[in-house]
Amino acid sequence: MTVQRAGKPLDGWRVLVPRGGKWGDSVAATLRSYGAVPVIAPMINFASAENPRTLSDSLKRLERGDFDWLVITSATTVDVLMSQQVTVPSTTRIAAVGETTSAALALAGYQVDFVPESDNSARGLVKEWPASAIGGRVLIPQSDIAEPTLVAGLTALGLEAEFVAAYRTVGVPVSEHVAADVASGRIRAVLITSGSVARQVQAQLAPLPDDTIVAAIGPRTAFDARAAGITVHLIAESRSALSLVETLVEHALAERTATHE
Repeated sequence: MTVQRAGKPLDGWRVLVPRGGKWGDSVAATLRSYGAVPVIAPMINFASAENPRTLSDSLKRLERGDFDWLVITSATTVDVLMSQQVTVPSTTRIAAVGETTSAALALAGYQVDFVPESDNSARGLVKEWPASAIGGRVLIPQSDIAEPTLVAGLTALGLEAEFVAAYRTVGVPVSEHVAADVASGRIRAVLITSGSVARQVQAQLAPLPDDTIVAAIGPRTAFDARAAGITVHLIAESRSALSLVETLVEHALAERTATHE
């Protein structure tokens, strides 16, 4: 879907962007193009794995060719591979959970062999796993708090799946003035980009004002947000930043139309 920018449908909207870095800057720029005032307040960050030796051992086995598949679920894991200067052997195929992760892998010089088409999530990856690749050993480096969806799903398919913590996901406190703006209702919308972010929103900012719009990036994130106790009003069709912002824009346009009728 492509939403027209004419009329600046988000004019005056202050929108909480819970991630920083390139992703946060990109989302902020898109929000501004629709008239919104983005408030970038990173709520999670990533730290080194608690047991770096275990990670190092797994990556060395990967480089030796011990695994038939390497499954990557985030750009953060790609950063870990790059920092460790990991060379993936040609005999090991790489699966990416979605297009964003696939693009990060390609940018880092890794060849991606499989990306799920219809559902860019761990469940989608398991569901769409190629029937010709049932069997073999799979390495899954993820966050320390990742759900066991991939390991359980791929094991059920008949693969020998192995998880290793590649990094830790840690909460980041928002500033007092951001928390106050949320509590007062000055923040019109909050973007939820992952289950980890949802749990931080619940821990730091709940209860959200009734008028605050919560938009989640895809059905799985919406599920995780609701499980954390957050009411979700909007769900992006796909797990992309553009889809998330455009879902918010469509809501604003619909709201404006209803007001003028």
